[in-house]
Amino acid sequence: MISSLTGLITNSIDAVSDTVSEAFFEPVVRLGVTGLSRAGKTVFITALVHNLMEPGRMQRMRAVQQGLIRGAWLQPQPDMTLPRFDYEAHLASLTGTEPRWPEGTRAVSELRLSFRLAPTGLFGGLTGPRKLHLDIVDYPGEWLLDLGLMGKSYASWSAEVLARLPKRPQAEVFREVLLNIDPQARHEESVAQALAREFTAYLVAAREAGWSDCTPGRFLLPGEMAGSPVLTFAPLPGSEGKRGSLWREMERRFDAYKSQVIRPFFETHFARLDRQVVLIDVLEAVHRGPAALEDQRRAMAEVLAAFRPGANGFFTSMLRGRRVEKILFAATKADHLHHSQHPRLTALAEALLREARDRARFSGAETAAMSIAALRSTVEEQRSHGGREVDLVRGRLADGRQVAVNAGDLPEDPSRLLLPAREGAERWLQGDYGVMSFAPPVLSRVPGQGLPHIRLDAAAEFLIGDRLV
Repeated sequence: MISSLTGLITNSIDAVSDTVSEAFFEPVVRLGVTGLSRAGKTVFITALVHNLMEPGRMQRMRAVQQGLIRGAWLQPQPDMTLPRFDYEAHLASLTGTEPRWPEGTRAVSELRLSFRLAPTGLFGGLTGPRKLHLDIVDYPGEWLLDLGLMGKSYASWSAEVLARLPKRPQAEVFREVLLNIDPQARHEESVAQALAREFTAYLVAAREAGWSDCTPGRFLLPGEMAGSPVLTFAPLPGSEGKRGSLWREMERRFDAYKSQVIRPFFETHFARLDRQVVLIDVLEAVHRGPAALEDQRRAMAEVLAAFRPGANGFFTSMLRGRRVEKILFAATKADHLHHSQHPRLTALAEALLREARDRARFSGAETAAMSIAALRSTVEEQRSHGGREVDLVRGRLADGRQVAVNAGDLPEDPSRLLLPAREGAERWLQGDYGVMSFAPPVLSRVPGQGLPHIRLDAAAEFLIGDRLV
């Protein structure tokens, strides 16, 4: 017994010692990466890690300019209960002889990148090289939006969802089914399952159509919870239900979803983040029209509300003084536009962020918006058309063909898009905006040079640059 007790005390001291050592001598930055509606999370993480290990293209980072990064390498991740982000497989997909985009995020994964840094400061010459660990946590954007449900009742959530369904053709079947349902009728499991099935089908179709707000997120990525009662509910009209009714059972399952699905995710992963990047496909939303852009603005407001400590009792009790220090909203696929359009894309992303911040009454973390391409898939060119020079981008399609396109000129003033979107316009009165599905470029790898990108180095500098110098 004494031997066992001694071993337990020794192990506890070792654990505390390791924690103190890591906290003071090998600090850790936890970076969360998420995105809305196929914005390119997997490509972002793969390109970021590759460029940090081979930083020749990362000249906007002060640590690179000053030669402070002596080395960067992958290490086993600290959380052994999470899948490892499959960096090597994703890099192989992007850089093979026939490059292809990797599969998207379907669950939480993690990757640790460790840096050896040159000593800095007054006592740098005495301490020797420093170490910094960057733990990258990849998780689906749908799960981030779920955090906005924590402050809502089943009745308020149902009212919000049902109010936006008439404007979404993907909800037609679910709405027809709902017409034949009496929320106050006695609960029958077959009816509940049929409702949940049609509601899930609507969510899947809405996400494919480019809508941003498609909660609950686990309906789209159920994993081992598929078919469980906690994922078998749907919105119903009304403010309350009588005992034993379908409405009351749906409310019970909605509350269970918040307590048994969202809360554990928040406690285990989200509340431990130091920095966060939210990737958004602004161009796709603009292409799909005013309603999609307004939907994206509202979704960003929900995201900011999730990062707001003290917003309600749930976040106040769970955060316990921790807060995300920096949040970057990155408009991806900047390579689909000529560089002359990049300032306008950035201005639109900044305006979306400003609108969302005002809506959420957000304060606390440092926020920024920029336009990026984690992997540049196009080159720029100009062609004469109608007596004038037209700015184009040229890239490779999935079938190998090369095409040159002009996606349309974004307005200098973002309000020319945001205002009609907020007023419910059905289409853009001026301008026609298109998107093209480019394949990854065929690359010639150069040692020390990471993957080609647009402003990935600026994004990295904002997110972690202060911890590298």
